[in-house]
Amino acid sequence: MTPSPDAGGDAPARNHELDRQHEGELLEGGARGAAAIAGLLARFQPPAPPPQPADSANGPVAPADGAPAWGLEQLAKAIVSKAATLLGGKEIDTETDLFDAGATSVDAVRLVAVLDRDLNVRLSLDDVFADARPRRLAQRWLGGPARRTLPEAPATAKALELPVASAPSAPTTASPGTDLVPAEPVAPDETLPALDDHAEDLALITADLARADLLPWCGDPEPVPPRRVLMTGANGFLGGHMLLDLLRHSDAHVVCLVRGDSVQDAERRLAEGLASFSLPWSAEIRRRVTVLPGDLRRPRLGLTDEQWHLLADELDSVVSVAAAVDFLRGYPSLRRTNVLGVLSLAELAMTGRPKPLHHISSIAVFNEIGIASMGEDDPVAHVDRLAAGYDKSKWAAEAALRRARDRGLKATFLRPGGIVGHTRTGAYNPHDINTGLFSAISRYRVAPKINYSNSAPVDWVSRVATAVICEPSGWGQNYHLTGRPDTLTEMVRDQELGGLNVRVMPWDVWLKDFLDRCETDPVPELEFMARVLRNPAGRKIVEASVTAPMATGDRTEAFVARHKLPPPARVDAQARLKSYERMARDGLVILPSRDDPPYLWFRETMRGKVGPVDAKPDTRCTFALTLSIASMYQLVQHRTIDVRGTVSCPLLHADPLTVDDGEIWVRPHEGVPHHHSLDHPLLRYRLALRDADGNGWWLEGWKTARARFDYMQQARTLTIRAGREGEPASLAGTMKVPKKSYKREQIDGIRVNPELSMREQRIAKFTWLGWFSTQLGQGLLEPTLRAGAELLDLRPDAIDRDKDRYQAKLTKWEKDRKHLR
Repeated sequence: MTPSPDAGGDAPARNHELDRQHEGELLEGGARGAAAIAGLLARFQPPAPPPQPADSANGPVAPADGAPAWGLEQLAKAIVSKAATLLGGKEIDTETDLFDAGATSVDAVRLVAVLDRDLNVRLSLDDVFADARPRRLAQRWLGGPARRTLPEAPATAKALELPVASAPSAPTTASPGTDLVPAEPVAPDETLPALDDHAEDLALITADLARADLLPWCGDPEPVPPRRVLMTGANGFLGGHMLLDLLRHSDAHVVCLVRGDSVQDAERRLAEGLASFSLPWSAEIRRRVTVLPGDLRRPRLGLTDEQWHLLADELDSVVSVAAAVDFLRGYPSLRRTNVLGVLSLAELAMTGRPKPLHHISSIAVFNEIGIASMGEDDPVAHVDRLAAGYDKSKWAAEAALRRARDRGLKATFLRPGGIVGHTRTGAYNPHDINTGLFSAISRYRVAPKINYSNSAPVDWVSRVATAVICEPSGWGQNYHLTGRPDTLTEMVRDQELGGLNVRVMPWDVWLKDFLDRCETDPVPELEFMARVLRNPAGRKIVEASVTAPMATGDRTEAFVARHKLPPPARVDAQARLKSYERMARDGLVILPSRDDPPYLWFRETMRGKVGPVDAKPDTRCTFALTLSIASMYQLVQHRTIDVRGTVSCPLLHADPLTVDDGEIWVRPHEGVPHHHSLDHPLLRYRLALRDADGNGWWLEGWKTARARFDYMQQARTLTIRAGREGEPASLAGTMKVPKKSYKREQIDGIRVNPELSMREQRIAKFTWLGWFSTQLGQGLLEPTLRAGAELLDLRPDAIDRDKDRYQAKLTKWEKDRKHLR
């Protein structure tokens, strides 16, 4: 039976290899598309079931007489059939993890809807993300225990075969052509005990760690900078930046392991991944990069024996960056990539020529709520106190590699915290928890009470990580790439000085407030964060990160200082500026705008005379304006000031005109004069006016500077032109700010958002005065400096012009001498 289009669509026509990345972003990064979980659930939700008979009010309809109830194997086989249809006909069995088989989050939504509609099996998305094996899903619905044995470690260390959990019977395979539908709804078996996911996770972790004891023994690698490096995850956010930094700061040739059906497919994926983060894929980069199709989830990385042994003999360094970063999936669904894949890389590093393994871990290994400290050599969390599958998988990978260290592996742990956007390009990771938090804060202007934000820009994390990889004396240690953590006070001050008045709430209050807002007024761009926070495991990850202590990195700081790298610095508003702009374009954050309450404002009164163009001004006019800014970002980035108020001029209208829209540009065109004029622009006014009769007018004015010493006069004088909307200028004149009102209104009369504290109001006022005075002073001095250069003849062609003048003088003297004769 094939799902109907309105319940998820007929999947065989889809090319999952082409659209998988896009589909995942639709759900997991709502800013990348219009679809979100709420919308997808509504789209694929099956119709409401018909009313139940009176005798079935207490539960599902029982099977007909003589019809046996469906057991575990039958239901698992039916789920395999439905899942195979959604996966485009792929051959899967009851122990295949659907995400490993290529399922996306969108497919998970469809599967939940199809199982509900066709089988009356009402699983949640959390159930699918926790463990996406069909047998496990059947067990979860039926309420039975995990009827399988734990995977046994392989007898030899020849290859780390990925385990396939055994079951009482052989795994059942199915395809869309073998669709199964029960005669009656599948009812839970209430006699079976509930499942214990946490206990099974711990048992799986124990079995996975035992595999590290089967790795080969090895000696120390040669302590020289690497020349041939294997890197995983080069098409990801951090991995892409690390690839470029390795090429910039070393002579290494990099072999990039990328998932793909062919070399061309893998190269395409790598190129697209780099481009998505504004990174190049040029001919020079391709010359020093070899793209190798492979798969971390498969034995020996999915490589042939020949490829495996060639790499083992030729490589001199292995860099493990790739990871399945999904805060909703359980440990069983993540272990193949995040644990067993890392063990395969460790086996490669320890086979043949000894090689160091540099593993990108995470401070998630400390994500135990209430942990006291997070130093580089401090004990990590107790695994039985970790709630999320992602945290458990990162913990297990480190634990396995610590065992490998005892067998000779030189393993380096590089632990980033939150990785925020690039300080110059603004490239960011839409699936990062920090991105979701800042998106929520900018939308709703409320923040959870955070102890510290252990985060750093991707360019700093990448640079330090690659420096460690290239420095043999730094191998085999633990490093925290968390920069200089932010405090809550610093983060709130940055937001408030930027024009965002943020209220701070306790974690529990903020969580309820955020989820309530998402329910009453859903925002597609925040659906990813809402989904994480609705999930119990995801909620624990975020809570652990906001309540965590400061991550310290004494060894990292010493390494950075010793190698003259950029020191760890706080990620303040200026460092985040480019990322904020890019996130604002993608709809993830909202920057302050003129529609927000003004951050700072003051009045400006002008008086003067206006008359027809090319005639002497003879009619008195008055401007009563209010100048304001929404944030310091508006000044620093756009150098504009918003204008509101009225214009009184009898030549325009008998009644005052209202400023519908107005802006002032500070030092437009960097103060460079137009048309070779000697007037350097200081301020440019553009106002859209509306009179009492509803007619539109425009007004444009310039404050300019010349090489004169009446600086105050120049700063107060505005030359204007005005006309009807859509018509050329009909009026012109000069307006001035009265000397008595200048200080009273524009210095003493500055007002700041009262929501800020008195200290913050003073900082805002001094920041504005310092910035504007600098701009005005620079604009007033430019023409004087230009005149001085003219006077001293310091321009580059001065010598040539001196020669011309001297020659002209000689010619004149010669003519005068001939005339006198």
